[in-house]
This record gives sequence, structure tokens and C-alpha cells, in this order.
Amino acid sequence: MSNAFLTDIAKTLDAIEAEGLTKRERMITSPQGGEITVGDREVINLCANNYLGLADHPDLISAACNAMDDKGFGMASVRFICGTQDIHRELEQKLAKFLNKDDAILFAACFDANGGLFEPLLGPEDAIISDSLNHASIIDGVRLCKAKRYRYLNSDMNDLEAWLKQAREDGARHIMIATDGVFSMDGYLAKLPEIRALADKYDAVVMVDDCHATGFMGPNGAGTPDHFGVDVDILTGTLGKALGGAIGGYIAGPQPVIDLLRQRARPYLFSNSLPPSIVAAGIEALNLVEQGADLRARLFENTRFWRAGLESLGFDLLPGEHPIVPVMLGEAQLAQDMAAQLFDEGVYVSGFFFPVVPRGQARIRTQMNAALTREELTRALAAFGKVGKSLGVIS
Repeated sequence: MSNAFLTDIAKTLDAIEAEGLTKRERMITSPQGGEITVGDREVINLCANNYLGLADHPDLISAACNAMDDKGFGMASVRFICGTQDIHRELEQKLAKFLNKDDAILFAACFDANGGLFEPLLGPEDAIISDSLNHASIIDGVRLCKAKRYRYLNSDMNDLEAWLKQAREDGARHIMIATDGVFSMDGYLAKLPEIRALADKYDAVVMVDDCHATGFMGPNGAGTPDHFGVDVDILTGTLGKALGGAIGGYIAGPQPVIDLLRQRARPYLFSNSLPPSIVAAGIEALNLVEQGADLRARLFENTRFWRAGLESLGFDLLPGEHPIVPVMLGEAQLAQDMAAQLFDEGVYVSGFFFPVVPRGQARIRTQMNAALTREELTRALAAFGKVGKSLGVIS
């Protein structure tokens, strides 16, 4: 390999390190949970997407093990060749019913679902209007599509309407509005009732990535549309967060949309099917969610307790109701230093900084889950108070 090429790569890595932007991974030696083992230490985990605490649930583990005994380890094929088992369709139909859609289609991850959504459905004569804070997977999926692209300011309905007017004036055949249901770095909810009203006014399709909502937002846990009591046209989501935390994504929507995606969505056509163990555990996760009112109540009780505790200590928080509670710090190095010192105090968090969030908006994104106990949260608040004072973040 060219020495010059490797030298340039090394310089880029040195620059990332010099700016305090290097991301480091710690090795967890236990199952995911409210408390985890890292090396030889037990720490409270406040940065997993394990909202309902199902990642180590015995019913999911049993379902996965039983599926391997009955269905095997892997499919060794894509879906349309010889990679579809009965449980794949069972999970898709269960997801569709849960989300009140005609049908659903499984992908290896929601990144793949978003990557495969736009190109088959929209062409050069169409338009996509995307929220400026949308997840990277939506951004990449839009880039793969030949539709005209517009971007509106985060949750700014006046700006969205201006772009809807522009798209119509530009002669767009079909318009799709694309948004996260929950903006994962901030915990903000998309304004779905207003988006729906504008979509109806301008005859647009609404697509929502609901990864950080499916399973726990809304009275039935069916996500942000359930939370707001509105209908959206296309939903994408994941099994990798509240629904067990493994892997796997999906798109749910009208039957013709799902049928066309089965024919033309490239990540679906050219990726191996989800393993039977993941599929069976996903089915069981949905069973638990459908009976999970107590889990959802505990999750939001934890969220209220945690947010109130951080506010009383004097931390700068972004407002919200979601279990994502960002602690704003500003600078990347401060976020790294605070995460490191919190780990020394027995609390596992991660600093978020550029390019994950804009420069100057570094933070520690804390996330609640139903498995955390009040005693664990109280210990974590004490650690935040101690470290926050030592670093001058709070007085």
C-alpha cells in the first residue's frame, strides 16, 4: 500500500486526537443492563438505548435459544432466494399490526432500512423535504435517491411550509417529508400534528424514523404517532433499541409501498436475512411491549426523577419529556473528561461531540431505562454532583 496514503490517514487521526475528538471503546464483559461490568468494575450504565430494560430479559434469551434449536443459526441467504422462514413473516405482520400499518419489511438494521427506502419510491421528478437534524441514515438514503432535495430548519414549520410551496412551484410530482420521530441527540419530539396538517395541505407523504420511540412512546408504546394520536404514512424503526437491543430494522406502511420495496430496495435484496434467533426474540419483545404498561410507567418515572435531580444540582439540560436527557457542556474535551471521571465514580456515560453534534455543543447524553433502580439513580446523581463540581461545570 502507498506510504503517502497511510501517512495522510495517520495525520488525520493525529488531528482528531489533538482536537479531543477521538472516540474510544470500553470492553463490557457482562450482559447489557442497568449495571454492567467493564473490566473488573461494576458501573451504572446511563448511555444505552435499552429503554425498557429488555436487552437481558430472560424471555428474549429463551426465545432466541429455542429458535436456534428449531430454526438453526443463520439463513446463509437473502430473502428472495432461500432466506425467508415463517417467523420472518410472522414478525413483519406483528410489527405491521402493532404500528397500525398494512405490512412491514425487515432489514439488517434501520440504517439499511433508511438507506433503502427513498430510491425505489421516488425519482428525479419528485422531491424530499428533510429535517436538518435527521439521522445520518436518512441523509445517506436521500443522497442515494435522484429526487430533488430540500432541507428545513429543525422542527420549523414555517420553513417546512416554505419548502413545500417551493417544491410545488418547482413542479414536483410527489413530495415526501422525512423526519426523525425523536431527534436522538436532543431528545426533542418532531411536531407530527403540524407536519401531518402541512402534508395534507400540500398533498405530501410523511415518513418518520421512530427508532427512539417504538416500544415506549404513546399509550400503547407504538411510537410518536401513537404519542400524538396522528397517522403518518411510512414508519421506519429498529429492533436494536427498546425492542431487545440486538439488531434489525424495518419499514412499515401501505401495502403497495412494502411490495415495491421487496422488489427494489437494495439493502433488502442484497443482505442476508436476519438470523432466526433475532427474529424470534423480536416477536417476544413485541409480546412484552404489548403487555408493557408497567415498564413504560417505570421508564418515565425514572426520567422525571433523573431530570429533576440533575436540574437541582445546577446542570444545563435541554428541555423535554423523552428518556434522553442531554447534559450540555460545550467543549469536546470537557465532555471527554467528565465521562472519564464519572466512570471512575462508577457511572458509565459517553461524551458526544463533533461530528456527532455541532462544534461547541458537546454534551453527555444520559438515557433512562426501566431497569434502573431508584438507588442506582441516586448514586449516579451523587457522582454527577461530585464530578460536575470538580470540573467547574456546576458550583
